[in-house]
Amino acid sequence: MPARVFMSSGDMLADRRFDFARDLQLRGDLVAAADLFVQATDLAPGFATAWFTLGEVREQLGDREGAVLAFRNAQKNDPGDRNGAGLRLMRLGAVEISAMPPTYVSALFNQYAPKFEAALTDDLGYRGPALLFKAVLAARAGVRKPAFFKRAIDLGCGTGLAARAFAAQTDEIVGIDLSAKMIELANATGLYAELEVAEVVEGLRNRSDAGADLILAADVMVYVHDMVPLLHEAARVLAPGGLLAFTAETHSGEGVVLGHGLRYAHGAATVRASIEAAGLMLDQLDVASSRTERGVPVPGLVAVAVKA
Repeated sequence: MPARVFMSSGDMLADRRFDFARDLQLRGDLVAAADLFVQATDLAPGFATAWFTLGEVREQLGDREGAVLAFRNAQKNDPGDRNGAGLRLMRLGAVEISAMPPTYVSALFNQYAPKFEAALTDDLGYRGPALLFKAVLAARAGVRKPAFFKRAIDLGCGTGLAARAFAAQTDEIVGIDLSAKMIELANATGLYAELEVAEVVEGLRNRSDAGADLILAADVMVYVHDMVPLLHEAARVLAPGGLLAFTAETHSGEGVVLGHGLRYAHGAATVRASIEAAGLMLDQLDVASSRTERGVPVPGLVAVAVKA
């Protein structure tokens, strides 16, 4: 993922201390880097980026309490929490796991957009859309219906990878994504009948009842803490017999955890219960990894649910 969002302190000396500290951090001299980050925050107590990076360094040094203090200051001084200090606090066990700030997600993917496809497909072996395509074909074959859809909605559409996989199976596709930069790239594909910059639940709320017969969410649930509100809206928007297909990361326990990569992993039982709570019928829930990290497949699930 891209580097943190730099937000100047407004103090030239503090910003310069930050630059020197980052150089030391990148060289691996973490103790000296931490000292300079502290100096930067002494000069500019509201310097959110310096507090955040100090938290990262302290965490690397094994100073949990110091990291928690730094991340709390980073969060306090950036109400939008664009660097995700709150997520770091969750991972450190300092606060309960909860939803990601939309400002963090949009900032993350606006930065990530130019190298998104190369990073996913070349570096991570991303295969989410292909897994969804296979699952949707199987679901339709199971009820002896053609795998063709008049109107599809691609949640978290990114640069259009899912639309490419399903272009021949749909009359039109609507894309929804929180990142304006991603939407720009999706628009350039020419695959979408309509594109909207919106958080996915809000985007679905803008859609009419029974207005789609396929909803896709590739690599979306990893940024959704509680998937029930999203599934409720999907159930409303789907026409009878319509399909919702999504990927998720998972773990061997129960509930939802926040992984090292700052993505949510949902237990299989939680996914089943969430689908049922939304009034959808589970058609498939298969174990399948949509990406590889450090040479190891990330545990995942592929789900297909049907509106009765």
